Amino acid sequence: MQIWWKSKMFEAIFQILKVGKSLELIMASYQLLNELDKCFPRAYLSNVDKSNSSCTALLEPVVVKEAWSPFSLGSDATCGERQTANKNSGGPLDSSGFHLLIQNIVKVTDEMNSQALNIKSLGNMFVFQYLVNVLEGDFLPRNSMYKETMNWTLLRESLINMLLIMELDMSKKKADMQGHTTRADGVRTPLVEIIIDELTYNEDILSPFLQVFNEPKWKLEIALQYFWKYIGKPSVRTRRSNGPTEDATFGGLLKYFSNNTNTKNIIRKIGTEVAQLLLAHAFQAYLSLSSEQQSVKGISNSKEDASISSLEICKNMISAFNSFRGKDGHMEILPLGKEALFTAATILSTK
Repeated sequence: MQIWWKSKMFEAIFQILKVGKSLELIMASYQLLNELDKCFPRAYLSNVDKSNSSCTALLEPVVVKEAWSPFSLGSDATCGERQTANKNSGGPLDSSGFHLLIQNIVKVTDEMNSQALNIKSLGNMFVFQYLVNVLEGDFLPRNSMYKETMNWTLLRESLINMLLIMELDMSKKKADMQGHTTRADGVRTPLVEIIIDELTYNEDILSPFLQVFNEPKWKLEIALQYFWKYIGKPSVRTRRSNGPTEDATFGGLLKYFSNNTNTKNIIRKIGTEVAQLLLAHAFQAYLSLSSEQQSVKGISNSKEDASISSLEICKNMISAFNSFRGKDGHMEILPLGKEALFTAATILSTK
């Protein structure tokens, strides 16, 4: 109950900081949040009681996993809740909301026409500074703990790592496809590829994973990379090649299934059940991203289906399922597949 009460208190004050209409409210909520973080740190080093020992007191790492966070990075919040929080500027931020906040701060020089806009811009700056304080307050104790214990999990689960690692992996992937990286950039396996390997190794966890993984941007990327793992990765541009790379977007994947040979090959490798499960979840994620009314950066070619209309996506989605059925006469469409097809047909009928 005490943890729940603290979370509600933090959440309410953070909301005031984000939507405050006066400088007094913004400053007061900012200062109060920082004071509360000092009183209730998310990670810290605690002295171990050695009263019965002659040994020097030791420091024990403490991570309060139930602590409130201004970031929404796990599966505890639904996709809809995250989108609403980002749009209404009232709740925790996911990676997209954090990126949008930075964009708004960059535009601060264009918001000097009225007092209201000045207050809003100032509020964004205080929100950003508070988020930096949170990231720093979470990372520095963890880093100290790591040096003492060599427990890598402490750093791996830090907020800044969870917030940025997949974004950094995706930026590096884009640079790879454009031929801008070298061997000096390292060979660390991207996190998404690690997830894909686990999902392909154990197909039983695929459906539960996609159900609870509520970040549409990364759900779409995981579905795409799952397919490309068996289809063959899109070609990488080198410094000597000037031709266009293969289309690794969702629209490009749907076009891939317009070829009967391609459809037959993918069904033989992963089966119709996995194929329609991935397509249905990818379609849901695509629609969620489209509804945000902002360009989706960081997914595959960075402009997800910019040249392909939603109508064409819906048509190709239905066509892909028809191709699956044509190659497997005994295929039963999964409930999620039926839902995706119904949604696609509804969108087509309203246009």
